[in-house]
Parts: sequence; structure tokens; C-alpha cells
Amino acid sequence: MASGKINVSVENIFPLIKKFLYSDHEIFLRELVSNATDATLKLKHLTSIGEAKVEYGNPIIEVKIDKEGKKLHIIDQGLGMTSDEVEKYINQVAFSGAEEFLEKYKDSAKDSGIIGHFGLGFYSAFMVAEKVEIITKSYKDEPAAHWTCDGSPEFTLVPHDKTERGSEIILHIAEDSLEFLEEYKIRELLTKYNKFMPVPIKFGTRKETIPVPEGAAEDVKPEEIEVDNIINNPNPAWTKQPVDLSDEDYKKFYHELYPMQFEEPLFNIHLNVDYPFNLTGILYFPKMGADLQLQKDKIQLYQNQVYVTDNVEGIVPEFLGMLKGVIDSPDIPLNVSRSYLQADGNVKKISNYITRKVADKLKSLFNENRKDFEQKWNDIKIVLEYGMLSEPKFYEKAGDFVLYPTTEDKYYTLAELKENLKDNQTDKNGKLVVLYASNKDAQHSYIDIAKEKGYQVLLLDSPIVSHLIQKLEADNDNLTFTRVDADHIDKLIQKEEETISKLSDDEKEKLKASIETVVPKENYTVQLENLDSNASPFIITQPEFMRRMKEMSASGGGGMFGMGNFPDMYNLVVNTNSELATTILNSPEDAQKDLVKQALDLAKLSQGLLKGEELTAFVKRSFETLK
Repeated sequence: MASGKINVSVENIFPLIKKFLYSDHEIFLRELVSNATDATLKLKHLTSIGEAKVEYGNPIIEVKIDKEGKKLHIIDQGLGMTSDEVEKYINQVAFSGAEEFLEKYKDSAKDSGIIGHFGLGFYSAFMVAEKVEIITKSYKDEPAAHWTCDGSPEFTLVPHDKTERGSEIILHIAEDSLEFLEEYKIRELLTKYNKFMPVPIKFGTRKETIPVPEGAAEDVKPEEIEVDNIINNPNPAWTKQPVDLSDEDYKKFYHELYPMQFEEPLFNIHLNVDYPFNLTGILYFPKMGADLQLQKDKIQLYQNQVYVTDNVEGIVPEFLGMLKGVIDSPDIPLNVSRSYLQADGNVKKISNYITRKVADKLKSLFNENRKDFEQKWNDIKIVLEYGMLSEPKFYEKAGDFVLYPTTEDKYYTLAELKENLKDNQTDKNGKLVVLYASNKDAQHSYIDIAKEKGYQVLLLDSPIVSHLIQKLEADNDNLTFTRVDADHIDKLIQKEEETISKLSDDEKEKLKASIETVVPKENYTVQLENLDSNASPFIITQPEFMRRMKEMSASGGGGMFGMGNFPDMYNLVVNTNSELATTILNSPEDAQKDLVKQALDLAKLSQGLLKGEELTAFVKRSFETLK
């Protein structure tokens, strides 16, 4: 028997490990299962190249709870270790690694360095155990070894009679960590961190019913057998080639990742790259409303099939944070708690690759089945519009597949839009005016007026649309977007012909003055226009610039400072050629006021601006006229 003292200068290294090294105690299980997986896969490699002259077989990893003995066992059938290797890897390498680590990071150990690279994974066991044993038998023809340590620098190392290859780690769970002897807790951790580990993990057993053979008597009861309860899927979809997966497989895997998601994803993007870094994964576009809030089911990051984190900021461009799915890369540098990224050049490269890959996939979906893509547009547009604003590389490619729908359910790309609108919607200054509505119902009357003129109106209703059109205008000469209710249609797209006014300049001045005595100046600017005599007498419009700035300010950034708090400003466009204008002009003062009030309320009503007390008074007044 050998016993000894691990050569450490930090006497109280174990309390330090417990305190500093891992902010999250539960990850001890992930680390120990990861070590068992590594030992198994290394054996697989050595047998495949003929270096280990043993049968690889079908090894599994087993996690067992012994509640009465207050023990947790993690058993593998991997490489195993000889007594010398235990001495080297457990007592020297890992410990000096732990010590060096603590020396280097004792002030900031929560957020630096890399666990696996220091060989520290094993020592995470002492976060929950007061004593740890290793019983291990190497694949080499040497006796098994038994190492014990009680969380002080003393250890014992003795031979053992274990005959099967592999290692068994026994954790004697400390009083403050007894939750890790509860079956539900271990199942929860294995499901969280080890759900897709590449070696089968057994946790208990379960009953399985054997189907009754055909032709058996009717009263034969189906037989139940006890089988290993394998809690992971060692070959998840992202480790396979896209050609080997059907649409059904992708959907099935989506529900495996997110068991609480009942909606089907719209489509997926399979990532697979081996140069200049390794990365695989599957991203899913879920159904997305106009809500920009990021979902709770986030993209999950794995390292060689071990779950790391769902905090993928930096790896995945921000706009794709709204997607779901998995990314697996051994090349992502992680810190000690494996939950924050190190600032690293590779990370930016990975982010750029994902952006490019998503753009290419969207382009091919659009080209392969445009009809289907158009039908899904409303569910994905918010992600794509956000991407255009936040990622220049995505914006460059977006022209190929980003769509601009009309209120008539036609879908144009930007190039098609320009081509289709240029003959009819170019104004006298050579500017192409793209009319849009943000709400089909609220702006119905304005859309109607535009259609009567033969104009097409887009329906752009996402919350960031004002930012997007600002960018499109900046990047496209002689293109301007304006909402249909920003002015009278003849002013929105000005053509050469002028409509002559029925009223003289003096009559116009008088009309304006009498209207301004009734219309509140702080909200309305009265504008007299010579319009077609059939056009509405009073039209309320909201100037594009002011409204757009307010919207941009409200949706964050891009607007003028503090404009979100500005009162809403409107123009009241009065058609001087309407019969009502002449009637107001020729009526006594009291009657003028009543007519203006009623006409203003009607205009407000058509814009959805007549509310509360004003609406009640208007309804009452209207009933009076029916008597």
C-alpha cells in the first residue's frame, strides 16, 4: 500500500476549489461523465489504430445512487489507469494544474481559464463529496488500483481486485450536498448536460413490454422485461450528414431539444464546417410574431456533444439569437465555468460563418419554393429585418430574399419593387415614392385613395420598420418611403398637373382663420389644398419625418433625442374645392364652428383618433341631427 501527501503548497486547496473554482456545484457530474466519455473514446481510438490489443465492444457509462451509503458512483468501461498513471495524472498533473490555476486566478477564479485544459474536471468532485475513491483497471495487463482521498492533501493508493477494464469513481456525498443523492436531481443534471453525449449513459433500469408474437392465444399477457435506462441519445441529428436526414428527422430532433415546444419549426439550417475551425449544428426558425423579445428556449452550445451553455452571445450574431437549435464546436474558447466566452478571434469568424450560412440557406429556400417562402414571410420577417439592420454581411446578401409585401398580398424583392413601381410612382422630381401602410385597418381609407390612383401600397408592420426604411433610403438613390397617411395622395406623389382652386386667395384666408378658431393649434397644422372636388373635405395626415423619428426613438436608437415624448403632431388638410369648404365660408359664425367641429371629428374618426369624451359628444351630437 502506498500512502502519501500530494505535494501542494496550498494547504487548503480543497476549500479553495469548493469556494472559487466552480460557481455552480452541479457541474461536477458533467465533468466526471465527460472524463468517463473521454476515457471511453480514447480507448475506441487506440483499438481502431491497433495500439490497444483489446476488444472495444459496446461500452456504456453508468451513474448509480447508493442512498443509504450516501454514495454516488460513476462507472465507465474505458481506458482505465495503472497505479503509476493514477500517481501521475491524479496526484501530480491534475493537482499541480489545480494549484497553478488557483495561484493564477485566486482573485478572479470565477471567470478565467479552462477547466478541461487544466485536468481539473476530476477535482470538481470535492465540491460535493467529503471523500472520493477511484477504483480503476487499465486496458494494459496490469493490476487494478484503488485511490482514496478525503479532501485533505493526504491520499492512499493500494492494489484492488477489480477485473473488468475501466474506472469507477465513488463520491461520498457531503452533508451539505445530499440533494445529489436524489434520483430526480441526478436525472435532471444528466438530461441537462449529458443528453447527447457520444457514449450511452445508463441511469437505473426501466420496464419494457415485449410485443405478443403473432398468432398467440388471445389471453396471453404481454411480457415485461427490465432493460437499462439509457438517458442520452449518443447520435443526435447534428452529428449526421444532411443527406441522411429527412424533414421528419429534423422535426423530431427539434422536439427532442425542446420537449415543451408544441409548434413545428418553419425550417432548419444544418451547419457543417471543418475549416478554418470545426463547427456543426442545426438552427431552426420558429414561428415568430412581431415581438422582438428573445425566447426562453435559446440556442444551445455544445463542445463535443457536452452541453456548455445557452448563452451564445458573440458566437451567434445577435439577430439569430431569436432562433432555436444547437451549435457544437470544439474550437470555442470557454472560461472556467464554461458559461462565458473568451474574447477570441475564432469567435468572430464563427459568427460570420453562421451569418453567411443562414443567408445562403434563405436564398436557396426562396429560389427553390418561392410560394412557400412567401407564406412563411410574416413568421420570419422580424429576424431578417433585424439582421439587415445589425449585420452588414447579412444586409449585403438580403436583397436576394428579403420581401416587401403589398396590401394585396403580392410579394416583391427590392429590385422587383423598383421595377414594378417606377412607371407609376415616380414623382415630378424623378424620385420613386414607395407608399406603405403599417396597419391595414387603421389606414384603410388612405390605402383606398392610393389604390384609386392606381398606386400600390406595401404593408410594412414590424416594430423596426422605420429604422429599416431609413437605411434603405440611405443606400438607394432616388428612393423614398412614405406612409399613406403622411399627406394627401397628390402631395405624396407630386405629378406635373396642378388642380386650380375654386376659392380666391382672400376666401382661402377667411376659411383658414375660421377653421383655426376651432382646431387646437398644439396638435394640428391647418393646410389648405386645391384637391379634386370629390376628395374628402377634411383629411388628417401625420408628417412622415416627425412620425418616423418618434417611432425610431420609441423602438430604441436612431431617432432624435427624446422625441418619443413629443406630442403627436398632425396636419389637417382642407380641400378648398370641396362643397363643404364653400358651405363653411358662406355660413354665419356659429354655424361655421359647428360644421368645422363635426368635419374635424369625422376626419379624426376615420384615423381612429376620436376617443373617450370627444367620441361620446360626437355620437350624441350626431343623434341630435337625426331628430
